[in-house]
Amino acid sequence: MRPHVVAVLALPRVVASDLATPCEVFGHAEVPGCRQAYEVRVCGEGRRVDAGAFDISVRWDLSALVKAQTVIVPGIRPPISAISPAVLAALRAAARRRIRIASICTGAFVLAQAGLLDGLRATTHWIAARLLAEQFPAVTVDPNVLFVDNGQLLTSAGAAAGLDLCLHMLRNDHGAAVAARASRLAVAPLERSGGQAQYIVHEPPTATSSLAPLLEWMTAHLREDLELPALARKARMSTRTLSRRFREQTGTTPLKWILTARIARAQQLLESTSLSLEEIAAHVGFAAASTLRNRFAQVMGTSPMSYRKLFRGTGATAG
Repeated sequence: MRPHVVAVLALPRVVASDLATPCEVFGHAEVPGCRQAYEVRVCGEGRRVDAGAFDISVRWDLSALVKAQTVIVPGIRPPISAISPAVLAALRAAARRRIRIASICTGAFVLAQAGLLDGLRATTHWIAARLLAEQFPAVTVDPNVLFVDNGQLLTSAGAAAGLDLCLHMLRNDHGAAVAARASRLAVAPLERSGGQAQYIVHEPPTATSSLAPLLEWMTAHLREDLELPALARKARMSTRTLSRRFREQTGTTPLKWILTARIARAQQLLESTSLSLEEIAAHVGFAAASTLRNRFAQVMGTSPMSYRKLFRGTGATAG
């Protein structure tokens, strides 16, 4: 049986770690009864590619994209970069042949430039998700997940999510046992709980005009009554006027702003203190630990305790 050819596209300013991930996963995949399950071909428009701190010498040209069974596009920096017509044409030709095409991190911008993600749900690194949505409104961007599998077209979030996606494709090709073996070789879990929402730094929206003092006060008094009538009295406005100005200046409602601020503060306390969940809930203004759990899961895609286990530093204190 001939190896399944995986073409990894090396574009100028490629993210080297994104490029290396599929090379390692597919290049060393062990499939029972198969001497070589995959052949990895790193290809580019030219033979030398700028990878930032060093150059990469590639062996294959763009024809490898059309001849492969899987094409993987690693991230690039910056994400909004002019992609050559030859590269875009090669990707479209591969798509017409129904080749499986996947992106890692900001590689989604390349697929979007080629028009391959139009009408599809996709993801990228959370820090670039808003930019992807703004630049390509025909794409439905989900910043909270580790990867999206649309069948032929797949996209993943940043860094480690590229490994998640490669293991997912390996599992689809050859089953859980083969993927589990690859995950052990990579010293990584076969499946991670939660999505990339747990890695996002959730900053409350800010205002640069008349509401700035009120927002500062709200941030300092999260554990107090922050219902709309109380806020309106503090701002010396009617509730209707406050709601209108709040949306104009922050792009959201007071209730959503407060929820984001409370979750952000809970993140800080989970990372840096040994406070119990009940104590943290009280600190940030939730009536009970159960309310914090529910709200935290809605925003972060994981539980407070899972988040603490993942992000708490060794220098955590009691308060």
